[in-house]
Amino acid sequence: MTISRRTLVLGSLGALAVLIYAFWPGRRWDFQNLPPTATGPWVAFGDSLTLGTGAGNGGYPALLGSRLGVTLQNLGVAGETTSDGLRRLAEVEALQPRVVLLCFGGNDVLRGQSREQMFANLSVMIDRLHAQGSFVVLIGIRGTTVLRDVNANGFAELAEQKQVMHIPNLLDGLIGTPSLMSDYVHPNDAGYEKIAARLEKELKPLLAKLGGS
Repeated sequence: MTISRRTLVLGSLGALAVLIYAFWPGRRWDFQNLPPTATGPWVAFGDSLTLGTGAGNGGYPALLGSRLGVTLQNLGVAGETTSDGLRRLAEVEALQPRVVLLCFGGNDVLRGQSREQMFANLSVMIDRLHAQGSFVVLIGIRGTTVLRDVNANGFAELAEQKQVMHIPNLLDGLIGTPSLMSDYVHPNDAGYEKIAARLEKELKPLLAKLGGS
């Protein structure tokens, strides 16, 4: 076996090991607060990607809520960083939400703000939401700089540490596809439909435990 073939085989085995680890029964659903003890509504909490900038269909929260048969309250505000989100978190806590879709980080990256502070802010938000019994879905955002992979790993590591569901790279498959984007950052109606379908696929198996409204 040549070195190149051996490297290919080892790489394939490594990829297989990662898949087995990710989908191993009993681990995939080992999330904090599943089922949630909080009894309030479902909430989508984030920046312009949550608000639905670039679309006329209410963005992914409205579409996802319809797909899942739940009312998903949209608390997205355009332009916010994780620091802004942390300052606004009390608004979410007051609702005592069963489920929170947490999507911040894009503006931190675009503004060159501290990666360490970004993940520290997200960590605090998750802890506070967990403390009141909410189920948290951490939605990852990849930057457009050389740090994009580092940031992606950071979301995955934080999700593992906090035992939350992780949806990596919200814009995966959308950026670079003009038919799905309204500008270089925000999806259009078709793009948000893609996002809603992806989130539905992840959340639907847990729907009975998460509860609806």
